[in-house]
Amino acid sequence: DALPISNTPTLMADEAAYAATALGANLYGFEIGNEPDEYHANSLRPATYTYANFLVEWQAYAAAVRAKVPGAVITGPASAYNTAGYTSPFAKDEGTSISLLTQHYYRANGQLATSTIDLLLSPDPGLPGTLQALQKASAPITGGFRLGEANSFYNGGAANVSNAYGTALWVIDFLFINALNGSAGVNFHGGGSGPGYTPIADDGTHVVEARPEYYGMSLASMAAPGNVLTTTVAAGGLSFSAYAVAADDGSMVLVMVNKDRTQAAAVSASLGPSATSAAITLLTGPALESTTGTMLNGASIGVDGSWAPQASASVAIGGAVLMVSVPPASALLARIR
Repeated sequence: DALPISNTPTLMADEAAYAATALGANLYGFEIGNEPDEYHANSLRPATYTYANFLVEWQAYAAAVRAKVPGAVITGPASAYNTAGYTSPFAKDEGTSISLLTQHYYRANGQLATSTIDLLLSPDPGLPGTLQALQKASAPITGGFRLGEANSFYNGGAANVSNAYGTALWVIDFLFINALNGSAGVNFHGGGSGPGYTPIADDGTHVVEARPEYYGMSLASMAAPGNVLTTTVAAGGLSFSAYAVAADDGSMVLVMVNKDRTQAAAVSASLGPSATSAAITLLTGPALESTTGTMLNGASIGVDGSWAPQASASVAIGGAVLMVSVPPASALLARIR
């Protein structure tokens, strides 16, 4: 039979019922629609289409899904970018009926020549404000807010930029900025093995490569679980950032990212008086534009997720101050006890 060329509340409810049965406990929730703030621009709806039109449609679909799948968890609105025009109003209108507020994020258009590693590694001045607006809008929502789709540059990424080593450093900053501004998490868009973005490359059946971005995600994850803390960084003109986590295992974790291509960062970190030593994990690569050669503690990550790192270096702490050098274009995690 021919596939339907348009959706209806009935069809969506049937699909939701099938997914609920097939996925069981693995299903978090249903997201109705995708980037509705772009519908008018990509010809899915008339040029006159507005948020008010979307809300009417969304409510009809949501009612049908709930009638077919009692107790269904629903998230949304999965806006592409329009926080003020779509995501925040949606939280106000439907905040009591959804479990998670979602929005997408990309730094810029991957098809533009200006979408470079240097742009990616420069701070996005709008990101903290966007996250803070989402945090405020999601206050009454059980699950808060999440960037339900994100990566470096949209349109599949910038070739040989979004799959380069520099993304490993970018993603560490990106994740911690999310954590500091109340995000419940990030879902990274990916798939395939082209020269654009994907943290894990695949051939449609098997994993073929752990990309640099995955290395950065792996290092950031080593700081969890715990509570991210506010840090004060005096870096002069160096492109350097640092984050602190009070880890659940009782340790303090410092994550330092040196994005400068040539200059090492001589770090002096003030700590509590009980700190005695730090175990070091180092993320390195041949160059910011390199698409191979990323290492985490001197070892690569296998296609099966295996990782056999060198032993972590241990640095003694004297006078409640950690002194360490972060090489150019690298990230360093220090677990302090």
